[in-house]
Amino acid sequence: MAEQDKVKEILKKLKSLGNPIDVAGMARFGINPKNACGVKIPVLRQMSKEIGKNHLPALKLWDSGIHEARILAGMVDEPKHVNEKQAETWVRDFDSWDVCDQVCMNLFEDTTRGYKKAVEWSKRKEEFVKRAGFVMMARLAVSDKDSDDKRFINLLPLIKKQSADDRRFVKKAVNWALRQIGKRNGNLRNEAIKLAEEIMKDDSKTAKWIAADALRELK
Repeated sequence: MAEQDKVKEILKKLKSLGNPIDVAGMARFGINPKNACGVKIPVLRQMSKEIGKNHLPALKLWDSGIHEARILAGMVDEPKHVNEKQAETWVRDFDSWDVCDQVCMNLFEDTTRGYKKAVEWSKRKEEFVKRAGFVMMARLAVSDKDSDDKRFINLLPLIKKQSADDRRFVKKAVNWALRQIGKRNGNLRNEAIKLAEEIMKDDSKTAKWIAADALRELK
């Protein structure tokens, strides 16, 4: 089957599996229901296994603009084929926290640009681009078993700098990154606690929330 026909079949299946009730309920979880079918993540994971890793269909699924197709694209794409242009195009297209998180954890964190993009995106202004930067930090703290502590200690100043950003999807990702770095090992736990205690001194309510929530878990 030609790649174009394969993508058409996948999109057709997505639409057939969709549930309007689930689409209506997405907003309750802070998910953008625009262009959504209402297909749940476990179903998308099963579809991704059936499709297998394949870069070209992933690009076409993304270009469809369909919410679940974009999550599926991140699941089936091949990290080794993700170049700078694709990473930047996709991250600018993020319009919902679930697409952001799923693509980061299923694809971007496994590329050779993982840490570079975590730093770059955490400094950007766009809400979901900035979120992506901190999601990458959180995920790498869990999945990268080989990097030394210094690599994560170098990320802590970025967490401190953005801790006053009160946008919902940014502050939760900043908090997530701080907690995951702290949970990596004893040394990083101490470093994360020290940073959280510094952040607690900030006048920002958002910064205090990020720090207090992290300290509850890390202590």
